[in-house]
Amino acid sequence: MIKYNLLCKKCDITFDSWFASSKEYDKLKKKKLISCHNCGSLKVEKSLMAPKLISKNFSNKNEKKELIKYQKIKKTIREYQKFIKNNFDYVGENFAYEARSIHYNNKKKNMGIYGTASKQDLKELKEEGIDAQMVPWFENENN
Repeated sequence: MIKYNLLCKKCDITFDSWFASSKEYDKLKKKKLISCHNCGSLKVEKSLMAPKLISKNFSNKNEKKELIKYQKIKKTIREYQKFIKNNFDYVGENFAYEARSIHYNNKKKNMGIYGTASKQDLKELKEEGIDAQMVPWFENENN
């Protein structure tokens, strides 16, 4: 996981965001999936920031606190993932289609659904009055 300090070129706010890796940031940026949470602009860039290095010796108490905080966040996300996997049906890339099918056809489901959708799909679903949320997701145990 890597945390970047991002700057919106449109409204000049800065905010932090976590990414699986620097390559993942580049991939999401290329697909235009990174936007400002304040104004929705896609003109978001990484800003300069100093790297945060955590040593195994924990020479600084703050480093240890940061690592513990990160581990708690990661554990919470893993718990959410486990809950979602156990209580929702996985629909893969068909998330937007399945959500519309449930909404418009009054299709009854025993369980909610989860899957993959683009930011544009989520925006369109919201405009149609269909509630859908983006959830951070770890694909494997090595993250």
